[in-house]
Amino acid sequence: MAMTNEDFAAANRRAADTKAAFPAAVSVHYDRRIARVVISLASGLELAFSPKHAQGLERAKPADLSHAEITPSGLGIHFPSLDADLYIPALLDGFLGSKRWVAAEIGKIGGKASTAAKAAAARQNGKLGGRPKKPKKAIPA
Repeated sequence: MAMTNEDFAAANRRAADTKAAFPAAVSVHYDRRIARVVISLASGLELAFSPKHAQGLERAKPADLSHAEITPSGLGIHFPSLDADLYIPALLDGFLGSKRWVAAEIGKIGGKASTAAKAAAARQNGKLGGRPKKPKKAIPA
């Protein structure tokens, strides 16, 4: 698929609109003292978050985080040691990963929750023989 001049101009307009809507990163560093990635934006806002809560950084070691770079647009942060990137507009929207990844992380937290109702349901289910077995599918001959 060939890109036309109109496609190129439209892409440039979308990029300019995004840059106008979101402040660019002016500095980024990993603060070992508080174990947080800290991003300073041109607006004066500073974002600090635990890498454990950001997609692609979950298992990063402090040495992997210490060489973060701001992308040329100012709208992204690149971690060369991890080959991971964060997009500032997504961070400002309140997500540190894709919607699917964030939903999975929230589900993990919910699954760990232990309530009296959950314990009672588990006991009742155990009295009935536990979770029902899935029927075996017939193998076509």
